[in-house]
Amino acid sequence: MSSTLFRTKNVEQSILDTEEPEHALKKTLSALDLTVFGVGVIIGTGIFVLTGKVAKENAGPAVSLAFVVAGVVCALAALCYAEFASTLPVAGSAYTFSYATLGELPAWIIGWDLVLEFTLGTAVVAVGWSGYIRSLTDNVGWHLPGYLSGREGAHGFGFDILAAALVLVLTAILVIGVKLSARVTQLVVAIKVTVVLIVITAGAFFISGANYKPFIPKEQAVPAGGTLKAPLIQLMFGWAPSNFGVMGIFTAASVVFFAFIGFDIVATTAEETRNPQRDMPRGILGSLFICTALYVAVSIVVTGMEHYSRLSVDAPLADAFKSAGHPWYAGVISFGAAVGLTTVCMILLLGQTRVFFAMSRDGLLPRFFSRVHPRFRTPHRPTILLGVVIAVIAGFTSLSQLAELVNIGTLFAFIVVATGVVILRRTRPDLHRAFRTPFVPVVPILSVAASLWLMLNLPAKTWIRFAVWLVVGFFVYFLYGRSHSRVGRQEETTSTK
Repeated sequence: MSSTLFRTKNVEQSILDTEEPEHALKKTLSALDLTVFGVGVIIGTGIFVLTGKVAKENAGPAVSLAFVVAGVVCALAALCYAEFASTLPVAGSAYTFSYATLGELPAWIIGWDLVLEFTLGTAVVAVGWSGYIRSLTDNVGWHLPGYLSGREGAHGFGFDILAAALVLVLTAILVIGVKLSARVTQLVVAIKVTVVLIVITAGAFFISGANYKPFIPKEQAVPAGGTLKAPLIQLMFGWAPSNFGVMGIFTAASVVFFAFIGFDIVATTAEETRNPQRDMPRGILGSLFICTALYVAVSIVVTGMEHYSRLSVDAPLADAFKSAGHPWYAGVISFGAAVGLTTVCMILLLGQTRVFFAMSRDGLLPRFFSRVHPRFRTPHRPTILLGVVIAVIAGFTSLSQLAELVNIGTLFAFIVVATGVVILRRTRPDLHRAFRTPFVPVVPILSVAASLWLMLNLPAKTWIRFAVWLVVGFFVYFLYGRSHSRVGRQEETTSTK
């Protein structure tokens, strides 16, 4: 039984499956498209909200260093993703990589994990987008009824119609074609990056050196919690993370990591890239470098405009300009945040449908979902199914307490991919690798250690919810996936002959 659970799908077969006419995706994406996708999904609520939160509560002006630390953790993982995506240019990202190295059950686990990560991420971002839009419409005197904005009305009913509508519109765009999605993303990303550059350029004129003192505030220990809300590392080892001080920077890094989530989604589009061996590494590493530079610049400007102790937690960028006597910029920033979240939502949905499609093509989910549209050559069936499900979830719940599951899911994927690089180097040294992760196994080991460290800094309740989701996944695999696996059936056919 153990041999069937860890059976692998070789690289050649994975690539051969992409050539089946009914299950082949259209190759239209370039390096620029991939970079735009990466920038589009990374720059979201993180840069507009988290900067103030971690500066005020964890790191002070040294929040810029926290972004650097989180960026380094992601860069270690990105180097591993780049090797896999260029060597195995197949839809599915970490799921496909795991199937080729760790085996079927680990691949199922990571695929199931990614489905949860992208579902919650898309829904949470859609709800956040709805909040920004309602704020903008309120400013012009147009107010959406409470029962249509997610708040319960007179009859106890509440549905966030804006969040649901956004998901459905983006679903339609993704069905029509990934190239159209890329064009929409380019336009929106241009607007979003322009707003960020305005913040950096205009804010630089209002920086006061006094606001950087002290750059690293005096360390303050976080009180021992002992509850499920406390970080897991505190419950396991009794070590409480610190606010401020040098250790406060690392505590802040585990929080701002959420701002970087998404660059791995670039890898899910490998099968739709014209030259994946060349363009996947450029898209993954390029988007991460651009966003890290923007994050660091914004955090330096904002903490220089206003002392970290007075920064707003909800809207630090906008409120910093208000305190400087320039409220007009606050409106521009709110508009940029609302527009920016549109692409975040769309690319998260794009990534999820590609993972679902890949699992379906392998038989671990019903093959019905692996047929592409005859005209658009997109996986329209899983796109429509998941779009409707996420629209309903986003409409009926805020998911604020579940957002941390997105973090733990991403970090878990990082660990699996880094481990897979080392395994594939040993089992298939003959493979042509257009991009090679440097200093193997040192870089993958550092990636695993850094990701695990950030996971341990997440609340224990997040681990429990994550474990529950994985248990559900085990049931689905043993009741359906294991018996319908195409790899398993191919092995049975071979043994029969």
